[in-house]
Amino acid sequence: MECRPAAPGPYRATKLWNEITKYFRAGMPLRKHRQHFKKHGNCFTASEAVDWLHEVLRSNSNFGPEVTRHQTVQLLRKFLKNHVIEDIKGRWGSENLEDNGALYRFPSTSPVKPLPSSCLPKENLENFSRDKERLFKLPHLSRRTVKNHEILQPLENLEKTNPDVIEENKEDTHERKEISQEYVQETWRNIILIHLQTILGLLSLEEVLQPAQIVPEYVIYNMTNTSKHGVVILQNKSEDLPHWVLSAMKCLAYWPRNNDMSQPTYSGFERDVFRTVADYFLNLPEPLLTFEYYELFVNILDLLQPHLERIAVEALQICCLLLPPPNRRKIQLLMRMISRISENVDMPRLHDAMGTRSLMIQTFSRCVLCCSEEVDLDELLSTRLVSFLMDHQQEIFKVPTYLQVAVRDHIEYVKMTQCKYPKEEICAILPTYSYCKQITPQEFEEQKVSTSQAAVAELLENIIKDKNLSVKDKKRKLKQFQKEYPLIYQNRFPTTENEAMLFENKPTIKQPMLSLRKPRFRSLRY
Repeated sequence: MECRPAAPGPYRATKLWNEITKYFRAGMPLRKHRQHFKKHGNCFTASEAVDWLHEVLRSNSNFGPEVTRHQTVQLLRKFLKNHVIEDIKGRWGSENLEDNGALYRFPSTSPVKPLPSSCLPKENLENFSRDKERLFKLPHLSRRTVKNHEILQPLENLEKTNPDVIEENKEDTHERKEISQEYVQETWRNIILIHLQTILGLLSLEEVLQPAQIVPEYVIYNMTNTSKHGVVILQNKSEDLPHWVLSAMKCLAYWPRNNDMSQPTYSGFERDVFRTVADYFLNLPEPLLTFEYYELFVNILDLLQPHLERIAVEALQICCLLLPPPNRRKIQLLMRMISRISENVDMPRLHDAMGTRSLMIQTFSRCVLCCSEEVDLDELLSTRLVSFLMDHQQEIFKVPTYLQVAVRDHIEYVKMTQCKYPKEEICAILPTYSYCKQITPQEFEEQKVSTSQAAVAELLENIIKDKNLSVKDKKRKLKQFQKEYPLIYQNRFPTTENEAMLFENKPTIKQPMLSLRKPRFRSLRY
């Protein structure tokens, strides 16, 4: 039986883990160190590893400049626990690593984590295959009429059909099929899948999102039940934030203008209010983006780059529409609050050692995104995403009206076709959308490989140009690189002569021991 992921798991996070461990092994500078009157070769101190890895993570688009030194230390502890590194005596398995001069080295083999996969039951596989086949072709229309007209509210203007067409087909009206609620829901589901697959640039969404995970009722509710500021309004108030939490969030968001002066204030009052809000969100049973959509949001991290900012915003717009309305409302209000606090110059310091922006991101990242299973990169990934959400919250939580237009146009086309061919079964093809030039699967694979090779080639150039490395260390690093990536190394140094030129001894001009300048004679005349 063919195996497919039963539900989104930490697939992308595991892939990132494997990439960063390989990069760390290939790029981390190694040298001799002396400890307890004994020399140790090919090793590094914990502080050296923190320095190097911290810069790598900050410059990596998947993590970003918000990564702290403390988080880098935590990642190195995970490396020690998973035997990516070991101490100088070969010990590993614990997380006993501090930012100090303790010596560590790489083991002879680099462990990589297997990518998670699991098998679906046979009946689920059949359902999944049927859903996949319906991605671009919707099923025949049902003869059942809509019982709940609420689902069609965004499409209410479609109830009016062209009068000329109605008159032309008046005699066949009694045989015309009604558009069912199920058909409208299926249209929403498939159009969302098409848009997401196009925006994310994936050949398949199987590892990221399955059709059954899209609940059209949530999408439509999130688009139509909003305040003038675009925040979701809940009909069931028991699902909303408690009143005391809303009051505390409002107090912080508009500090000091909206501080309720009827309440006693004191030195450190705003810190206590902030701690109250943080405690509520950190004690929620699951993250606001839900465990179910973890893999989907982690995949968007690839788009969090300056030149892909617009695409990332559009992807997050759609993904946040999939959330249950209570979750969408909570994350909207939370992002609005921390964004305002971060920009508020009148807000007193909420932490003695940490800036306000960093405090907001570090405090709430885990309650926004985390996996149901333990993932070593969870904190770094969630920090990157929360930072982007906070900076672009107004755009991300806007309602993407083009989805409504796409559904409306499709339903309108189906109605017109019914009027024209009332006795025939209608099987309507959904339109496809493109945001950039479409490429073939072969071109996609070639580009993926070339991008990875370019990153590794850049690492080689960094080793070559590193002026802090001694000749001996540089030769050793290049030899290690040649062993790991022989083809890329050969492209850079096609012959031994090219390699020898890198270490060619350049003649140095020594200063003469005696000054050969001619003495200047002064006149004896006065």
